[in-house]
Amino acid sequence: MKTRLFIAILLLAGSGVFFFSSYWPASTQAFSLDGQSIDPFARAAAATTLIFVGTDCPISNRYAPEIQRLAARYNAEGVAFWLVYVDPDLERAEIRRHLSDFGHTITALHDPEHALVKKAKAEVTPEAAVFDADGDLVYRGRIDDRYIDFGKARPNARSRDLEQALQAVLAGRRPATERTRAVGCYIADLKE
Repeated sequence: MKTRLFIAILLLAGSGVFFFSSYWPASTQAFSLDGQSIDPFARAAAATTLIFVGTDCPISNRYAPEIQRLAARYNAEGVAFWLVYVDPDLERAEIRRHLSDFGHTITALHDPEHALVKKAKAEVTPEAAVFDADGDLVYRGRIDDRYIDFGKARPNARSRDLEQALQAVLAGRRPATERTRAVGCYIADLKE
């Protein structure tokens, strides 16, 4: 009798651990270039914007000037911008070189365990995710519609989706479009 009771308690405790681990919020920790664990949502911001990038993705690299423009424009209004490098095998020196080569001045994070990728549901680089002041994901997708598909690009964007999302959030509204399809390099090694 005591053995059965003990087994029942263990089973219940085990199922409780499973329950809580299934529904407990995922960590949002990534790493700075000096190896420190950082949560980009820890500081107060009007909005937090994560831009998922890869060093070897040509489309991601072509967006460097637009990413810099948006960060310069919206940092002044209280929007936190973070470049998130998704390749788990990248060395910090490679990230620093990439930042320098493409003129990025935005704070970079390395997300080797894909904690931020999961939180934002990112699938490609470049892909943007905007979280409001409460930490709710309100937009994810393309930066703009310059890239129609692989190998098909317009000379100029017709819709600046990320910028429109940021303007909506700063005005206290949800973006009219909360999801767009980003064109870029798939995050091939997505962690489950």
